[in-house]
Amino acid sequence: MSLEHELGLKKPFSILEHEAILNIYYTGSQIKKKADGLFRSFSLTDVQFNVMALLYHHSGSVGGLSQAQLSDMMLVNRANITSLIDRMEKADLVVRTASPDDRRYNIVKLTTRGKKLFVRVDPLYVKEVRKIMASLKGAEQKKLIKMLEQIRKELLQ
Repeated sequence: MSLEHELGLKKPFSILEHEAILNIYYTGSQIKKKADGLFRSFSLTDVQFNVMALLYHHSGSVGGLSQAQLSDMMLVNRANITSLIDRMEKADLVVRTASPDDRRYNIVKLTTRGKKLFVRVDPLYVKEVRKIMASLKGAEQKKLIKMLEQIRKELLQ
């Protein structure tokens, strides 16, 4: 279904680039709504799940990541990371410890509860992602990735 139809627009887009950008934005918005429904059933947000996934998969030898590293890897504003970690710590999903190399930095680690919850949610998330992307074959997904990378590259110039 076309975006014009989905949004109930009265006339077609006059600028192709605008239609393309709005398709990206609207699709992202719909994906976020779908993810919010999944994560809400576990009292999580998509951003909290992202933190948990980064900690679970990218913790390295120290078993965690600094808040600065998380900020760099995340799809959220850096200013929000402290309050995000505060909320996750209160929910017993993560714990902050002093960095062994530099006490000015905290290392954020998943708690036992956080690990158990991630292991429960992740397979459901993967299943949903595969379901959402099933309409595109692997080669089409790779092409989509490349096209979006091209757009981001242009944004950085």
